[in-house]
Amino acid sequence: MYLFSMGGAIAVHAASLKLIPSLVGLVVIDVVEGSAMSALSSMQTFLRSRPQSFESLERAIEWSIRAGQIRNKDSARISMPGQLEKVAATQDTSDTTTGIEGTIDEEGRSASQGATGHMPQSTEHKYVWRIDLSKTEQYWKGWFQGLSQKFLSCPASKLLLLAGVDRLDKDLTIGQMQGKFEMHVLPKVGHGVHEDSPDKVADVLSHFLVRNKFAQPKGNYRRSLPAC
Repeated sequence: MYLFSMGGAIAVHAASLKLIPSLVGLVVIDVVEGSAMSALSSMQTFLRSRPQSFESLERAIEWSIRAGQIRNKDSARISMPGQLEKVAATQDTSDTTTGIEGTIDEEGRSASQGATGHMPQSTEHKYVWRIDLSKTEQYWKGWFQGLSQKFLSCPASKLLLLAGVDRLDKDLTIGQMQGKFEMHVLPKVGHGVHEDSPDKVADVLSHFLVRNKFAQPKGNYRRSLPAC
């Protein structure tokens, strides 16, 4: 089972409760109890700082790159559309940049406003977030509290992929030193490790599968060396 961030927390909970009898391996990407719990206090601020809507998918993709949410544009083109939904929206035409400046009459009205003094309305489409994460705040602590011990207690073979060693908390640091799980830290990636560096993640996953004899190597397969 292979999941990322909040999904990784769900995977750990499912594995610790033995809800998947056939589970033999658990891969968690960039979610650690310590850093996750400390980040919760600023999560609402982050969510409010995001654009609430985008005029096109391309604008959403550009935002995700500029904001550092995803560093790989090819990955952003795949993942961003699934996070958004297209809705009809009534919007003032003044909100749309056309590159043509309107003229103003002596009464201070734009030529496009007409006698009523109101901008004409146009129905357009925009893209909004598919899920309102702010409404799930009451569950956030439950997702991450006790996560490290649950991860360490899972009997399945375990792999933790991180964007930086600073994300490790005390329990995981001790567990890693005791060899209770395999860990890789990938350089030059953000939180979306698998999106920023999909080839390296695929290489690490293939090594994990072969090392634990979940799969057999074929062709000119070359094992990668552990990053940690």
